[in-house]
Amino acid sequence: MKIVLWSVVLVAFVFTSEAQVIQWRGPNRDGKFPETGLLKEWPEAGPDLILETEGIGKGWSSPILADNMIYTTGMIDTLDYLTAMDLQGNVKWQVSYGRSWNQSFPDTRCTPVVDGDKIYVQSGTGRVACIQRETGKEVWAVNVDTKFHGEYHLWGNSETPLIVDDLVICSPGGHETSIIALNKFTGETAWETKSVGGPRAYASATIYEYRNFRYILAVTGTHLLAIKPEKGEVAWNYKYYNPDLWDREGLIWTNTPVFNDDEIFLTMGYDYFAVMLKMDSTGTSVSEKFIDHTLDNHHHGVILHDGHLYGSNWYDNRRGRWVCMVWDTGEIKYVDDWDTKGALVMADEMLYAYNERGNVGLVKPTPNGFEVVSQFRITKGAGPHWAHPFISDGKLLMRHGDVLLVFDIKGN
Repeated sequence: MKIVLWSVVLVAFVFTSEAQVIQWRGPNRDGKFPETGLLKEWPEAGPDLILETEGIGKGWSSPILADNMIYTTGMIDTLDYLTAMDLQGNVKWQVSYGRSWNQSFPDTRCTPVVDGDKIYVQSGTGRVACIQRETGKEVWAVNVDTKFHGEYHLWGNSETPLIVDDLVICSPGGHETSIIALNKFTGETAWETKSVGGPRAYASATIYEYRNFRYILAVTGTHLLAIKPEKGEVAWNYKYYNPDLWDREGLIWTNTPVFNDDEIFLTMGYDYFAVMLKMDSTGTSVSEKFIDHTLDNHHHGVILHDGHLYGSNWYDNRRGRWVCMVWDTGEIKYVDDWDTKGALVMADEMLYAYNERGNVGLVKPTPNGFEVVSQFRITKGAGPHWAHPFISDGKLLMRHGDVLLVFDIKGN
């Protein structure tokens, strides 16, 4: 009996490990990492640096850690590369998966998605590739922006693909379709939605589950779509971007929607309003619950914790403040300074902030103010500090341009 029970446990463990998708901003793309036992305060110089390396290429994507291997993307010359290395910095393989975006701000933005023994990435010009995790060999590739006649805005393609069941979800936008699904094993087209109009946004899709509803939440440059993953049926859509309300050249919708129960929060920066949506009981429409003009997050994500939203807002391209909002009402609890705006993730009941001047902060999530417990500064690397932190196995992974840094944040 003991042997049988241990066999069942072992099989369950293997199945769970293989089934887990490791991806940008955590398992649910909500910025929350399921780590515990982490430091609640850092030494004055910051946590111990256990790896510093370069040669990964230029980019603002996040490095990820899976089974003691780091996977990260970067632009080398004019191509996007995926690199696999161990925690000692030894490169196991480095392969190109497509051409980088070749106009304004071309650096790589797609974060690798690890699903079992495969990795999924998308180049800056829309080439989606499935790559063997062990060898770096390409299994299949499809240029979705060419095949589905996608439409670009000023900064090309910043999307990280979403894995849903046996599907790879991508958002080419344009007049032919808005969102498409590829078979994750073969790359064949599984379905494509009708077009709601609008070019590519820069936000990545997520899975929304509430009661008996299970939708893919994906965006174009103008609309949020709720899609049934089985056949690509659009349950509802909401037009968020209105050009009559926009007096700027750039379209910056980079934030994956944040949701809780039947409510969904959208924000895009540049003084454009944020909105809380409420889905009806049939799951076929949404209405605006409230509009907010304070938490206009640029491209750094927001965190929902204990009924409050935390994030930074946009004052101009170089400046922003840190904001706490009550989820239910939209009441603003604080607007505080900490150098400037930046990325935010969470683990073990603490916020991890990385601002655009290179400061990394350990922050208490309290509506009473932006309370930075510890901080240090990233001084290596070049270019904007735009990459979102990644946390796994007691380690904090950071990247600044071509430089990759790994810190030990495990508590004693």
